[in-house]
Amino acid sequence: MPATPHSTLMEPARTADPAGSPEQAAVLTGGFDQAGAYVACLDPSLTIQQVNQEFDRRFGGPSAELCGSRFCDLVHPSVQQPLKHQFARMLEGKRHRFTTEVIAVGQERAASTLPLNALAVRGGRTPEVAAILVVMNAADERTGEADVMAPRKKLLSEIDARILEGIAAGVSTIPLASRLYLSRQGVEYHVTGLLRKLKVPNRAALVSRAYSMGVLKVGTWPPKVVEDFIK
Repeated sequence: MPATPHSTLMEPARTADPAGSPEQAAVLTGGFDQAGAYVACLDPSLTIQQVNQEFDRRFGGPSAELCGSRFCDLVHPSVQQPLKHQFARMLEGKRHRFTTEVIAVGQERAASTLPLNALAVRGGRTPEVAAILVVMNAADERTGEADVMAPRKKLLSEIDARILEGIAAGVSTIPLASRLYLSRQGVEYHVTGLLRKLKVPNRAALVSRAYSMGVLKVGTWPPKVVEDFIK
């Protein structure tokens, strides 16, 4: 019978790493019982299969709705791509665990920063990853700049998005105007509006702020605005 994420977690003796790490065994056996931690079990497609009560409360459950959803949809767009990259390396067998920080979002709570620990769980005698255990310590959750990190806020018009992408790519005003069939004054008008909207003094700060807010995708060239932020 093939291993499932749930059955794998319930059989810690079969999921210890090759070195027999006591730490990994402890995480697996006690993962869902950890007080003050948001814990979820993901399948290899990064779909949530199981959560504990703390996770349920933090991310606006009920668990029946959380299970079957994509884990990366629960973090801010600015960290989704780097997080997926780390998970991909884990699924490729290049690492069996990693620790990072994510900006978590929820239906009824402001965005907050959390340390995330992920551990690959291998099923039976096969080397493939059967599940991923994700643990986030609630005690280390940090809130702040909720207005900056508000998820998926429709900030930009289509033309604003294209202008922001051009500025982030280093395109000057005249070529950008030609590309978008605008006058130079038209581009400058939209740039002024972007500076005011993101509350920054110049173009360099505009690009930096856009990345920090998750408006621009991380690790993508040429720069691309996350569609969730376009009206």
